[in-house]
Amino acid sequence: MKLFFSVLLCTLISSSFLSQEKKDVEKDTLKKVQLDEVIVTGKLKTDPIHTIISNRYDKNVVQPKNVADLFNNINGFSVIKRGNYAIDPSFRGSQYEQLNIQYDGGTKAMHACPNRMDPITTHIIPEEIAKIEIIKGPYTVRYGATFGGIVNMVSKKTNYLDNGFSGKFSSGFETNGNSTVNMLQLQYIKDKYDVVGNFGYRDFGSYTDGDGTEIPSSFLSTDYGVKVGYNFTDFERLQFHWRQSFGRDVLHAGLPMDTEYDNSSIASLDYKKTNLSGKLNSISAKAYYSYVDHLMTNTNRPSFMMTEAASAVEATTMGGKIELNWQPTKNVDIFTGVDAMLIARDGGRTRLAKMMNGNMLPTPREFNDKVWQDSYVNDFGLFTEAKWLFAENTLLTAGVRYDRIISDIKDPEADFAALYNLEKRTENNISGTVSLKKLVSKNFTLEAAFGRGVRSANMIERYINHFTINQDPFEYIGNPDLKAEVNNQFEVGFKAKNTKNSIKYAASVYYSDLQNFIVGIVDPTKTRKFMPTAQPVNPKVFRNLDNAYRTGFEASFETALTTDYYFKSEMAYVYAKNKDLDESLPLTPPLNARLILGTTKEKYWANVQYNITSSQNEIAPSFGETSTDGYQTIDVRLGFKPFKNANLGFAVINVFDKTYNNHLNFSFNNQANFGRVPITEPGRNFTAFLQYNF
Repeated sequence: MKLFFSVLLCTLISSSFLSQEKKDVEKDTLKKVQLDEVIVTGKLKTDPIHTIISNRYDKNVVQPKNVADLFNNINGFSVIKRGNYAIDPSFRGSQYEQLNIQYDGGTKAMHACPNRMDPITTHIIPEEIAKIEIIKGPYTVRYGATFGGIVNMVSKKTNYLDNGFSGKFSSGFETNGNSTVNMLQLQYIKDKYDVVGNFGYRDFGSYTDGDGTEIPSSFLSTDYGVKVGYNFTDFERLQFHWRQSFGRDVLHAGLPMDTEYDNSSIASLDYKKTNLSGKLNSISAKAYYSYVDHLMTNTNRPSFMMTEAASAVEATTMGGKIELNWQPTKNVDIFTGVDAMLIARDGGRTRLAKMMNGNMLPTPREFNDKVWQDSYVNDFGLFTEAKWLFAENTLLTAGVRYDRIISDIKDPEADFAALYNLEKRTENNISGTVSLKKLVSKNFTLEAAFGRGVRSANMIERYINHFTINQDPFEYIGNPDLKAEVNNQFEVGFKAKNTKNSIKYAASVYYSDLQNFIVGIVDPTKTRKFMPTAQPVNPKVFRNLDNAYRTGFEASFETALTTDYYFKSEMAYVYAKNKDLDESLPLTPPLNARLILGTTKEKYWANVQYNITSSQNEIAPSFGETSTDGYQTIDVRLGFKPFKNANLGFAVINVFDKTYNNHLNFSFNNQANFGRVPITEPGRNFTAFLQYNF
């Protein structure tokens, strides 16, 4: 790793001397070099295939958002909910490390908690996100190892037209939980440099569902960030970004413990130089570092009367990337580079047993359990991707990627070491893609792609030791000998519009052949380690499946009813099959659709959204899943500009106070007055949100 960062540093220094800027460029241009924080730029020659862009969240502000709201209205997405804070996105049935989730084109921060109380989406201010870019499958090799798709959360960019001092303030309130959010952003911009800072404060109370039942879900978080950029020229930029997030008193209805604190720090350094001479068009580099410090306890849980438990865990993620963009001919772009992602975790759980075999102990007994066993998983990648515009409106893309995965466990528990021949392991993965994008006409685009995505087992799947980590009550045991998952995905899609009738429509159909898919399977030869008489007695061990697949589609339609009114509909469906166990794959979302009727004018906008989610009977009983009923809800949103530079938004979410739960929601866990049933969603919620630019 030291060698990687030495090469990165040398790149930053030496690239300034690679060439003189090309001649005949106006010195007073307002166009500055753009860092590779944005993946989808709108350029046919360089953009990846099969992409979605969720549009600007700061344009039509409505309500105080948690991170889930950034994904809930993106077609094909669902969310995995353990409360109101620990929420993971799921796309086409892929989740967790099956999705390559990152900030600004490559920055990552991995969770410290084995129950994912602190997923990557909790470490950034939602109001800081300008848009979310999605690549629907393993259709590019440039952004790290990718199995089921890429999610890139893009923070707001500096506006070079706003030289001098400016800023933005936003504040919101929602009635269900009496929750408040506030965010202040200040920026100062000059020709050569810019400084942007933001501060956020979020205080969410526990919400009530449609039946008036209060769901333990409150949390408090404070965030701030500073971004400093320097433009050496119009074609060369260096940028440093620092952000910290502090979560406090987070209640997790679907997990056995609550978060006392979750502190994260993320630093990133980006560099890019364009307009180089010869065949080399640009060079870019990124380095990042993140650290998460997490403490969880069962102080407010029923189990505290028998056993007092506290887990202090930490995660360090560091990595970077160097990429060269070559242009051997006018119509060919080649991207070559190296990247790295290093993940290390450690920490333990302290248990103070007050009762054994049903009898209170005169003196509590202390036990210490190793959670992560001082483990690491390092990924070093090498890639090349070529884009050939071989006809005026036809783009061929082909890429190949090599990943070298090195993993080890440095402080194993004795019982875990007895299960396996533990030693440093090295894996060699090859992934690749080939795709074709054809602009049949200016109003019709056809896309076809094949991608081979490869994902080595994550740290939980390798090294967890008798912990309950999923929706079911089983203890899980890791397996350091797992093979890497492989996703051979085929997809065909189109995007079309009829400008005469103001109609836009699109659809995609895909099929994924999944090899070595990783799931937990009950091992009858092993027994529980903790609470050995509790059910289920036999734990699960992570294994590879031989045969599994996913298939599905997304479709959308939009039309202008009049000059100011529009109608929009979206639909997404996933079908998954675990042939080995003759059941569905776990966490497969049901069919869902949205119908939206809205209006947009210069001074105001409004829409009514009808959400339809079907029942889900294609389940994975081995995962503890049960069938889920379908449901429908209605949301109303509107906003207007009360005066210059101000936006005021209102919403009523779940207008008819429906009581329901999504299929991907975890069940209540270790909660007083709740059985092991799925967490219900919020009932009717009135929200207001104000944003003012100055």
